[in-house]
Amino acid sequence: MAGMALPLPVDAIAHNIQLATAPVFLLAGIGSFMNVLTTRLGRVIDRARLIEAEIHGYDIDLAARARTELRVLGRRMTAAHWAIGLCTLSALLVCVVVAALFVGDLIPLRGSVIVAALFVGAMILLIGGLLLFLIEVQIAMRSVKVRGEML
Repeated sequence: MAGMALPLPVDAIAHNIQLATAPVFLLAGIGSFMNVLTTRLGRVIDRARLIEAEIHGYDIDLAARARTELRVLGRRMTAAHWAIGLCTLSALLVCVVVAALFVGDLIPLRGSVIVAALFVGAMILLIGGLLLFLIEVQIAMRSVKVRGEML
């Protein structure tokens, strides 16, 4: 029967599954990192809501400090939001890579350049997310100052 493709042996399918699921560990890492980011973002949002709810009862000096803190919290929220977005896009690209690796071995396609480009894109997005996380942490560290009267 010329022209009919022979079914893949079980070993070949098992190898395809191993090849396609290796990036799943990367997905687990990205997921854990996104958990950290969302927790930090939640804490920043909670702090901002608390200040916004109480600022009307503050004296002039305390209200000025609260507005300064709200600006810092706003910058932190923006950095965390963008980091989450970039990491989410990175995870989506990794998922596409997994699908392309699995399908690409079962159906003869010439997609190695596409798979490589998707993986590099995922890494660039992840790097961007990590850099924004670093920026958010730096903003947080610079904003924490122990006032002299508290010492």
